[in-house]
This record gives sequence, C-alpha cells and structure tokens, in this order.
Amino acid sequence: MLDEIDAVDWASIPGHPDWYEPDRAARGLRALAEAANLVQAAKAGSRLGGGGIVHGHSAAVFPAAVVAAPLLLDIAQQGHPAAKDAALGLLDEALSCYPHAGYTRVVAPDGTAVPICCAIAHHLRARADFLVGLGQKGKSLLADAAAHWRFEIRECVADSSDTAAFGTLVGCLPDGVHAAEMHREGVITVLSELTLEYPPAEGSLEACLRVIARHPGELPPGALLFPAECGDRVH
Repeated sequence: MLDEIDAVDWASIPGHPDWYEPDRAARGLRALAEAANLVQAAKAGSRLGGGGIVHGHSAAVFPAAVVAAPLLLDIAQQGHPAAKDAALGLLDEALSCYPHAGYTRVVAPDGTAVPICCAIAHHLRARADFLVGLGQKGKSLLADAAAHWRFEIRECVADSSDTAAFGTLVGCLPDGVHAAEMHREGVITVLSELTLEYPPAEGSLEACLRVIARHPGELPPGALLFPAECGDRVH
C-alpha cells in the first residue's frame, strides 16, 4: 500500500494553489496507512483534511480525493481500526464537499471529464461488498454515493417526441424530472429533462429512461449520463 501511495505524483494533480497542498496528501496517506493507534490516525486524518484531499474548514474537496479514494478504502480494509474510522470519515467528507471553480472534474481513463463527486462514488460502489459488511457506516456511505448515479446508453427508440433510452444504471435516479450531462468522446451535452421510465429489477442494472424532446440520433450508444447538478457543484 505504501508503494502505491508513493507511486502517485501528488504535485502533478491539479488543485487550487491557495488550498491544495500535495505534500499533505502524500504524507497524510502514508501516515494513516502506518497508524498504530488513535492519536496517530487522528494526526494523519487532520493532515489529509487540512489541505491534502479536502480542506475541512472551508468544506472544499480537491481532485486528489479521487486518486486517494481507493487508497483510503485499502486503509479501511487493512489498517488499524482508528485508521479505518478516519479513512471512512474522509471519504464521507470528500463526497459531500464542493470543489473550487476550475478544479471540479477529473479525467477518467476513457477521457470522460467526470465530476469529482461522481468519480468518488464510483470507487465506493466498487467496494460495495466491503462497505456493506461494515454495517451502518458503510451502508450510509453507499447510500450517499447512490445519489451520484450513472447511466450508460445501449440503444434508443423513438417514443412520440421523446426517446426511450435503454441501458445500465448504477446508483439511484429518483422519481421526477431531472437534468443530466451526456458524455461522448470528450463532448458534454446537457439533457434538460429526463425521467426514469423503468427502474432496474432486483439483481440487475438494466433500466429505461425517457429523454424528453430528444430524438434517438442525439443519444448515441455508449454515451454516459451523469446528474447535471453534480457538474454544477462549485465551492
């Protein structure tokens, strides 16, 4: 785990120059991974929460939090119980805080410029079994992550003046009309109105959305949808 932390060039990760301190991210994660008691875990958590991955006093999150998320989950699984609590608390804080203007997104391997909150939620969902096993604290994190849903379009069919979009949904898209960002080949298009037509059945991710006043040609297969409100989050 320490090798993975040290392998990251934290200084190369963008962040607000007045708030983000790369050295706090690197040293804080290493200290939290090595923490052997409550005091050490608290000191490491304070370093990470004071400019490493978030700035707790101003309630701001940095892009470094996305890189740190799987490392914090590793610490929660393998570290001291106090380090586990600190790691989970930092993940909760990172998910709920807002980023500074100009530093609101991270680029995924496929080139998609994902809102920070959605990228963190993706890492949390990837460890769902572990988090569920923690009881209420882990389930609460997953419930918060569910609000940062993602839908991948597989195929579309015209339905009057609207389009029925079939694909896979992770997270939870609430009832009602919502706006979404559609990401395709580096281009972001805002879809102003869509609703959940058919939710996934238990044990499945297959769902159908109704995209209002859009035709199928505007919604290409493989496009990813994210909550528009996540893209608008600015500190």
